[in-house]
Amino acid sequence: MVVDDHPIWRDGVARDLDDEGFEVVATADGVGSARRRAAAVTPDVVLMDMQLPDGTGADATAAVLEVSPSSRVLVLSASDERDDVLEAVKAGASGYLVKSSSKAELVAAVRAIADGQAVFTPGLAGLVLGEYRRMSAEPDPGHLRPSLTDRETEVLRHVAKGLSAKQIATRLSLSHRTVENHVQATLRKLQLGNRVELTRYAIEHGLDE
Repeated sequence: MVVDDHPIWRDGVARDLDDEGFEVVATADGVGSARRRAAAVTPDVVLMDMQLPDGTGADATAAVLEVSPSSRVLVLSASDERDDVLEAVKAGASGYLVKSSSKAELVAAVRAIADGQAVFTPGLAGLVLGEYRRMSAEPDPGHLRPSLTDRETEVLRHVAKGLSAKQIATRLSLSHRTVENHVQATLRKLQLGNRVELTRYAIEHGLDE
């Protein structure tokens, strides 16, 4: 699904993705329409603009994931401002590209996001990781770490290193479905909403070392 309030840009991106073999199941021009259409079609990947007429891309990301939690959001925005990037990620976005990216970069990013990876325009990944590390340094004496199995912890370490479920499955000689089951079980135990939050948790607890 493509969410952008500029029809020419929105339709152009949709055509580019269609040409590359993706099925564009819906388009939307704001927070409200994105929520309604995501609920109806449960898209695998959502391309999200940050500037919408009835809210921000972060607002729309949270709204989409509330009604379609299995969707993965890739922000495609003209802005590379720190606050925009961090707000999008905190809302649940799995990646962030600036609109100056090439068609090839966009297509590769959509494929990577669909495969469970996090994708950021060069320079923004370090910004997000730095913010996670800063937050992890803040004391949280009330936090109790839930008990994970050895296998769940092993999978979580690989998630923290940015590997996709398929890559983890290959490294651990497991099936793709088994890895996804471990990821979902870990999300439930930690009461987290998506893989971005899971990656943050893993980094906070030093599992990316």
